[in-house]
Amino acid sequence: MLFNSFIFLDGIGTMRETSFWRAGVLTWDDFLSAERMPKMSQARKSAIDHELSEAKVRLAGSDSAYFASRFPRREHWRCLGEFGRSVAYLDIETTGISPRSPITLVGVYDGTRMHTLVRGLNLDARTVRAILSATHTIVTFNGASFDLPMLESQFPGSIPDIPHVDLKHPLAKLGLTGGLKRIEREMGILRDKRVEYMTGEDAVYLWRLWEKKGNGNALELLTEYNAADCRNLQTLARHAYTRLRQRSFEASARCRKA
Repeated sequence: MLFNSFIFLDGIGTMRETSFWRAGVLTWDDFLSAERMPKMSQARKSAIDHELSEAKVRLAGSDSAYFASRFPRREHWRCLGEFGRSVAYLDIETTGISPRSPITLVGVYDGTRMHTLVRGLNLDARTVRAILSATHTIVTFNGASFDLPMLESQFPGSIPDIPHVDLKHPLAKLGLTGGLKRIEREMGILRDKRVEYMTGEDAVYLWRLWEKKGNGNALELLTEYNAADCRNLQTLARHAYTRLRQRSFEASARCRKA
């Protein structure tokens, strides 16, 4: 989807991007190969040519931070295509919703391996930073309001400046609203029966059992609950990206027919 995007360019908004698509300019290469653009001076065309050439170099170098800084945050989902092979699906557990509530567990799924960091065992800023710095995109659910601010507050400098896709918002564009587990059920995504009906309150209770009584079964169940959150983010991210990309192309096709 990045190759079809123009809204990261200086002075280009969604309406202008749609006008490019309407004119049949669907990709960066379409724009670069065009001698002229309707209602655009040659000086402006040359400036955008330079920006797009720079973007191609950045993309070839897997510089996702470049696109994170230039795309509106609400459009970071577009990065899931070109950078989708290096994603950190992240979810945290805490003792409460206050900014001062201690983070008890951080889960990161990279599409192959599940990383579980536990307070008092292996959870620290250095480890979080090392895991996330090896990826090009972060995916969460409600992470813009909760997970990432909490992590940055308690582990300063642990969050790299790469695209962050908070799935709560692109999924809402598709009519999927409510909490993560409600959306999972609506999409037919199943969890293991051990954690199927667990809630955030259950997670806090399990942590207390581990923290105060050293109950290993409680920690194991908490870890499994968190891992389900992380792994299911991958399925939801793929659905959101596919549907929103399709919707964009359908809109451009309608524009060309109109």
